[in-house]
Amino acid sequence: MGETHEARRDRLAALVADNGADALLVTRLVNVRYLTGLDSSNAALLVRADGPAVLATDARYGGMAAQVCPELEVIVARPTAESLVTLAADAGVARLGFEAHDLTVEKHAALAAMDGGIAFMPLGHPVEELRRVKDEHEITLLAEACAITDRAFDAVLPTLRPGLTEREIAVALERHMVDFGAEGVAFASIVASGPNGAIPHHHPGGRAVAAGDLVTMDFGARYGGYHADMTRTVAIGEPAAWQREIYELVRRAQQAAIDAAVPGADTAAVDAAARDLIKAAGHGDDFPHGLGHGVGLEIHEAPLMGYDRTGKLRDRVPITAEPGVYLTGRGGVRIEDTLVVRAAGPELLTKTTKELLVL
Repeated sequence: MGETHEARRDRLAALVADNGADALLVTRLVNVRYLTGLDSSNAALLVRADGPAVLATDARYGGMAAQVCPELEVIVARPTAESLVTLAADAGVARLGFEAHDLTVEKHAALAAMDGGIAFMPLGHPVEELRRVKDEHEITLLAEACAITDRAFDAVLPTLRPGLTEREIAVALERHMVDFGAEGVAFASIVASGPNGAIPHHHPGGRAVAAGDLVTMDFGARYGGYHADMTRTVAIGEPAAWQREIYELVRRAQQAAIDAAVPGADTAAVDAAARDLIKAAGHGDDFPHGLGHGVGLEIHEAPLMGYDRTGKLRDRVPITAEPGVYLTGRGGVRIEDTLVVRAAGPELLTKTTKELLVL
């Protein structure tokens, strides 16, 4: 079994106390889900440093909240944050932390103007910091999302041929992910063929795949709320020498980054393990984005992996490794896996081969 939501709230309560607040108002919906299990479009949570947490949601989700988190007191009200601020004031909360990265200026002003004499304190990103390290149940859900992603690629691969459009390939990938058990897609799938492969986040359109193209597919399934992320680049017909060259370069760079992704490693050093290889081959300017990012209940989570990022990896942190080389007007290659940082060595969750597939 994984860590319980109550244990997560207890850990957060200790952080709230350490930061000198009496309670934290959690308004980011993904953070509410992490702390309670409730997946909704309108909810907020009051986590007290020295008392029970209280969940607020509207009538659409009241019954669901009773089922998902019966141990919590639930307030059913449309203005969720306002209801919890009133409750906090009545309970004697003097210093109330809030998620400044989520609360708008207008909303903050409205809450701060309420009666009760509460002082509002921005507390940074404490829930996101808790979310960074996953428990084994979370990793199991993420692994299933990745397995579905692998299966979808295997199903689509035999159908790839000249004449198919990027959009048709993207739709096929997404349909197979749902057919294989995904709740939905983790993000809008990227399919970039030929010269479009030089655009890292190309939107798949009506271009038909042609013989001689490299085709990059970046996609992932969502399962149990957790997001997979995988990219593979394949060749349609025998690849040219330059295509094989950059493919092998990216493959080696990605493996170097994976090998460097160990607990205690600087995130910038992991990025550099891939970037330095690409730069030494003369393509430093052709790798314009960071190496990767954390994944979980969101497709992009902490830590961000880039040459200008700070921080260290920890055990049980899922990340992506996705170096690329993009040649304007010609095409590009990106290879990406989702993996878990482990003391015994990185655990790959996406398992599709990274040998260049020639179709």
